[in-house]
Amino acid sequence: MPENAEHHDEDIAHEAETSQNDAPQNEEPTVEQLKAAERYAAEGLLNKDEIEELLAEEENAEEEPLEGFDNPLEALAADCQKLETEITELKDRVLRDAAEMQNLRRRTTKDVADARAFSIAGFARDMLAVSDNLRRTIDSVPEDDKGSEDMKNFLEGLEMTEREMLNGLEKHGVKKIVPLEEKFDPNFHQAMFELPNPDIPNNTIIQVVQDGYVIGNRVLRPAMVGVAKGGPKFVAPTSDPAPTSDANDAETDDAES
Repeated sequence: MPENAEHHDEDIAHEAETSQNDAPQNEEPTVEQLKAAERYAAEGLLNKDEIEELLAEEENAEEEPLEGFDNPLEALAADCQKLETEITELKDRVLRDAAEMQNLRRRTTKDVADARAFSIAGFARDMLAVSDNLRRTIDSVPEDDKGSEDMKNFLEGLEMTEREMLNGLEKHGVKKIVPLEEKFDPNFHQAMFELPNPDIPNNTIIQVVQDGYVIGNRVLRPAMVGVAKGGPKFVAPTSDPAPTSDANDAETDDAES
């Protein structure tokens, strides 16, 4: 073979090898691309060329920034801000629910305490009627008959029964109102009559016809009283003396509640 022909064959082989190396290598598709291709092929809507075009669009779309933001970092910051806002709203809602539960717990506790304190109101009122009858029996005995030993024992038994009954009621929150020489208060007293007396301040209680009682901070039975009329205006004491009646204590508790 001529030498020129041999060199010509070598040049052709070298050019073929060079062109093969310069040719772009096809990269293998990713798992996501294969899954998308299978989905498109299963639907039977796209041919091979259309599938490759859509795969290229999806790959480019992943690299593009979100709409309205210049780069993915800004989009991420916006998402973080949104999540922080939602967390703040949820915390506020939790705090509000906790406050409502606390208020509900307090109301329930108060209702239970009131139910325990005032559940015997009807029974206590009936027992006061019995105590009134005992006192009327004691007061109805003539002074001349109180000298005998038998009558003394009888009256002593009645008084002891009355004391035990009132002590038992007091253990359950029932207390007597002693309003004598105090200012008339319609919340705790019931005026039965008025007595003109210019020397006593107006609306001062000067006589108690029937004792009143309170249970807790509520009036179980108002005291029936007589009040003075025609005197000077009643002036409340400037100092804070010790309470002179259970009515004052009940009134203070009612004001605080």
